[in-house]
Amino acid sequence: MDVVRIIKSSEETEINSLLESRATNQAAFAGRVAAIMEEVQQRGDDALCGFSRRFDGADLKPTQLRVSQEEIDQAYREVDSEVLSSLKLAKDRIERFHQKQLSRSWFQPEPDGTVLGQLIIPLDRVGIYVPGGTASYPSSVLMNAVPARVAGVKQVVMVTPPTSEGKVNPYTLVAAAEAGVDEIYKVGGAQAIAALAYGTGTIAPVDKITGPGNIYVTLAKRMVYGQVGIDMLAGPSEVLVVADASANPVYAAADMLSQAEHDTLASAILLTHDQTLALAVSQELERQVAELPRQDIARQALTNHSAIIITGGLSESLELANLFAPEHLELLVEEPFQWLGQIRHAGAVFLGHYSPEPVGDYLAGPNHVLPTGGTARFYSPLNVDTFMKKSSVISFSRESLNKLGPDIIRLAEVEGLQAHANAVRVRLKG
Repeated sequence: MDVVRIIKSSEETEINSLLESRATNQAAFAGRVAAIMEEVQQRGDDALCGFSRRFDGADLKPTQLRVSQEEIDQAYREVDSEVLSSLKLAKDRIERFHQKQLSRSWFQPEPDGTVLGQLIIPLDRVGIYVPGGTASYPSSVLMNAVPARVAGVKQVVMVTPPTSEGKVNPYTLVAAAEAGVDEIYKVGGAQAIAALAYGTGTIAPVDKITGPGNIYVTLAKRMVYGQVGIDMLAGPSEVLVVADASANPVYAAADMLSQAEHDTLASAILLTHDQTLALAVSQELERQVAELPRQDIARQALTNHSAIIITGGLSESLELANLFAPEHLELLVEEPFQWLGQIRHAGAVFLGHYSPEPVGDYLAGPNHVLPTGGTARFYSPLNVDTFMKKSSVISFSRESLNKLGPDIIRLAEVEGLQAHANAVRVRLKG
């Protein structure tokens, strides 16, 4: 049996099955998440410590939840100097890219004395969630914290699950220090989201929570939305590769596996009108997956949530790509820029044979926190605007109110809001 199925674009049932397989059964987890959230609200730090013992195997006291400066200093002594250099390079590139996104407040005066405008204001305090525990994701630290700093956020708080020894991975700590994170807490899962939203004795509440996590984190973010802001509801990782005869099957297979190794629920899809390439990629997937340390995870992702789809041509491939609205979209085609205008829905687009998805994960500069599960139809990547809010500015002069007041009164009265009309009318009489 092939590690990944090969289907035709005309097989609508198979295509719909792929689209539907990206949905997660959240109902099975909602009750457990709600119970965790309620306990954190009621018991604060004691609940956080209890959940750390239960889920992470870490025996922490409330006074040990916050990472100390000594722990950060120790982390710098433990990390490899070359990796630190790479982290600094990534931080600089991410910072330069996001600085180009900065918007400024603006004001537009008019001849009659009216002044209209918009204040663009950074948030006061944000919380970033970084997966952790047995794994290390310093790149996620940079992708969340750097744009927050570029936006001008006053306080950036990070939460991440501890190891069973009650520690945080040194690379995660160093990345946080390099990115300018103000506070770091050893807490993960739904309980971390609750702490950021509601506050505990140790952790003060934030205005917005960003960063990807597992199903518990995602559901917790959904539950606290409205109490605080959130960036998006992230699901399993996904890549969609559009390829023509110019593509190297070794490259295409490697790029598919770069997402399949993330998670058993990850999705890796190839769209091509070249049947020879489709077969070659299928063979490469089987060869390469056998060499991966995480091959069991990758095999499940390829078997259950992935496919090679043979289309009628490059235009049809791009139409299907827009239907999937993938997190990552690669164009392994001869003239990628020629086709870029046909892309409407994708979290990030990677053009050409030498722009594999991991380039975006680590060092290119654009953010790797991206919409998943088709939400690229209406969500954007994490960006500087995520950490800012806008306030409208309105200043009318007597002249401008006299001029426009009668229209305002008419519209208010049509809506049956007499007091609205009167607030203008009394000024016109005056």
